[in-house]
Amino acid sequence: MPSRKFEVRNARKTIFEALLDAKKLYGGKKPIIEDIERNPLSYDKVVLASLVLGRKLNLALKDSETVGLLIANSVGGTLAFLGLSAFGHTIAMLNFTAGLKNIKSACEAGRVKHIVSARRFVEKAGLETLFSDLSKDFEIIYLEDIKDAIGPLDKVRGLMDSFNPKSAVPKVDPDETAVMLFTSGTEGAPKGVALSHKNLVANVQQIAAHIDLKPEWVVFNPLPIFHCFGLTGGTFLPLFTGMKTFMFPSPLQAKNIVGLVKDLKASILFGTDTFLNQYIRVADEGDLNSLEFVVCGAERVKPETREALMSKFGVTIVEGYGVTEAAPVLAVNTPDENNRHGTVGQLMPDIEWKLESVPGINGGGRLYVRGPNVMQGYVRVDAPGEIQTLPGGWHDTGDIASIDDQGFVTIRGRLKRFAKIGGEMVSLTAVENHVAAIWPENLHVAIAVSDSKKGEQIILVSNLPNFPKDALQKYYKDNGISELQLPKQILFTENVPILGTGKIDYVASQKFVEEKLGL
Repeated sequence: MPSRKFEVRNARKTIFEALLDAKKLYGGKKPIIEDIERNPLSYDKVVLASLVLGRKLNLALKDSETVGLLIANSVGGTLAFLGLSAFGHTIAMLNFTAGLKNIKSACEAGRVKHIVSARRFVEKAGLETLFSDLSKDFEIIYLEDIKDAIGPLDKVRGLMDSFNPKSAVPKVDPDETAVMLFTSGTEGAPKGVALSHKNLVANVQQIAAHIDLKPEWVVFNPLPIFHCFGLTGGTFLPLFTGMKTFMFPSPLQAKNIVGLVKDLKASILFGTDTFLNQYIRVADEGDLNSLEFVVCGAERVKPETREALMSKFGVTIVEGYGVTEAAPVLAVNTPDENNRHGTVGQLMPDIEWKLESVPGINGGGRLYVRGPNVMQGYVRVDAPGEIQTLPGGWHDTGDIASIDDQGFVTIRGRLKRFAKIGGEMVSLTAVENHVAAIWPENLHVAIAVSDSKKGEQIILVSNLPNFPKDALQKYYKDNGISELQLPKQILFTENVPILGTGKIDYVASQKFVEEKLGL
């Protein structure tokens, strides 16, 4: 099938309507989704299963209730999402790695009373204690029980509904909230991001208009669907553009992932720099050669990672940038001559932007964005269920960026990740990059703490044993790097805190430093 260049068109449709449009365009018989059970489903079967499962789940729920979904990447989890969405429910995506306290806070913010999960997932992930605790405050609905309750009449009705699916489900406004995703770990308490159907469909259209995608390609998605990168990029993008997606439950199973990429002849792999490094290390010759490119986000791609993937497998990395509040993709490189290393590519179509100057920071500014993919607003624990809208529709990313004349975006770091030392603003991300340039195989986190003389000081957390600080000092001197960026102290830990999304857990790292230093 020839490649099809998308255009950003009418995004005022629901997620279920976008699925139906894709089915019509690519054919109901086309296999479109698969997981580790190795039982691929076609568009026809996805629509039918979503209708049957969604109607059955809806009977156990109150109309329009926000429902928690706590599950790993799987066909069943995706069908549950599509079914709940089709019947008008907002879905709160819960992070099973966040811990009981954060999950309960997220449910409180979203006014969640029911949580949908799967017994097999609970068992495989060893989450029995977590679910035992959650069951004291929430009603848990297991997909196995719903499946067992589906009888012949349910199947017949589903089959009839599938002939005219739009009339089988309630009318849902595309501007209604489709999903709540919760940001936590980098800035503290969970904060709900309310994304409408239109936000998510628009972002898929923006990506497809920016990168030439081919419906015969296969997407391998090991990123969690509770994170927007895994949900929009790894799930909705292929579903709506005709590319078959393979849902893998964990990005940590490196050996299994590279084996499956080879077996499936996958074309696109979604990941982060941290996870991709693991895949490259364990991959044998030929394991990753089927890939057209790898899409990396959530953290900066190190030059060493890019070089290792290209030299070993001839595969390029397409680096992008997004925030949950933008559903999430704001900018991305393309796998052609416009792949500009060191940048996160050009902004998506229909994105408005502005840079606000920040005292002490030159050559960039605080990035604000507005567009069809930018969220409805935040939902917080102190005002459960209430969407706090954005003034004028502008979202403050909190990131310091520069944008050149051709529209390529360079992210210099989060404003909150700058230290003020002797009156100068020092990027903690830059410090981490300097250290990683010498020791790319290890993890390094720069943390700012108060200093009575200079305002703040930088502490480096690293899993490199016997850290040779003199080698770092020499690197700084040889490369003309200011001594203000030199960590004052280095703390060793075997386990640098990592979130389930692959990002560094800066909150946990900050606590580690403060405990070690007695602050």
